[in-house]
Order: sequence, then structure tokens, then C-alpha cells
Amino acid sequence: MNAGQLPAEQFPALSAQSGIVHGFTLRVAGIEVSQDKAEALARLDGVHRGIRTKHGLGGAPFITAQQIHGERIGVADETTTTDKCIDSSDGLITNQRGVCLGIYVADCCAVFLVDPVRQAIGLVHSGKKGTELGIVSNGIRSMSEHFGSRPADLVVQLSPCIRPPHYEIDFAAEIVRQCRDLGVTSVHDCDVCTACDLDRYYSYRAEKGRTGRMLAFLALR
Repeated sequence: MNAGQLPAEQFPALSAQSGIVHGFTLRVAGIEVSQDKAEALARLDGVHRGIRTKHGLGGAPFITAQQIHGERIGVADETTTTDKCIDSSDGLITNQRGVCLGIYVADCCAVFLVDPVRQAIGLVHSGKKGTELGIVSNGIRSMSEHFGSRPADLVVQLSPCIRPPHYEIDFAAEIVRQCRDLGVTSVHDCDVCTACDLDRYYSYRAEKGRTGRMLAFLALR
């Protein structure tokens, strides 16, 4: 697979923001991922690195979250100079340029938070439990606390995720509601269900837990 064929998609609302690099990787043909999560991610790592490199992030510190379906937000600050996984976190925020935030999903939603005024970003892992705990709201409040971000200035984008009728609740709709309740007006949902298109996406529910992960990544250029 050459660099021009690396599978990732972008979202118009984020592409319209200057100084933002983002992407959402797709299912990778030819890589067997019917393993546990760690093995699946190890097999996908080379492709994911290639995609980040294609987007100019090959040398950027890659910051991920442990993703325990909780509500904690990790902060990548000026001391963040090497790859790091932030323990006990499900969301990441930064105002540092050249730092790449990454969240892995396979039915849960990756929520992109962009503040074009304060030049700050966030990336949040929000599935059923995280949405119930208000993880995205925590991410927005954390950006306000650390960077002075105002909800009215934010651009929020929801990634593909599982939705009814393939899942019993519509947590994407709840994420949108929580954002609007905090005063975010620019909320964008792609309205795509991961379980509906297994040629394009991985789905934990549809594939009974033996599957790969899409990588959502976000950086300030």
C-alpha cells in the first residue's frame, strides 16, 4: 500500500479550520485484526504511522489516552516532547503546536474539539459509558480551564460510531445535546454508523470484539 492509498477520511468542518491537521483512519485491507486489541493495534501501527507521516506528523510526539471508559482528561503541555500514553484518561487536550493527539475507536465516538480563537484542540473517546459520565463536557470545560476556551468559539466534530438500530441507544445524539447545553453552536455529526459498513470501518459490536481500531488524530500545525 503506497502513501497515496493510505486509508483515512477527513471532515469538512475541520478542514475549513486553518492550522489544523486531522484524520480518521479506515479499515485496512489485507491486515488480519481478529485478535485482541493490543495485537490488532500492533498490526495496524505501521499503517497508522504512515498516515500520520503523510499528513506531516511523522516526527510529532504522538499522545494517546489509556481509554478506560472514564471521564478524565489528560493535558499535553510544553513538557510533552516524546510519544506518551496518558494513564486513566479518555480525553486529551493541548495548545502545543506539533503535538499529535490520538484516540482509537471501533464503535465508540471520537469527538474532535477545535478552538480556532485560542488555538487549542481536544480529542475525546466517548462511548455509551463515557457519554453517560459526560466525558465530552469535561473536555470542553478542561479547555476552558486550561486555555480560556469559550464554548461558543468551539468547532466540534463527531466521528463515525455505532448507532440505532445496531445499538440500543443513540449516544451520538446525547453528545450533541451535551455540547449544545454548554453553549457550543458549531456541532457537526457525520451521521455515519460503523456497524453499517464493515468494508469501510471496524465495529466491535458487529464483529463480536475481534476487530481492529480506527485512529482519530488531531494536531495544531
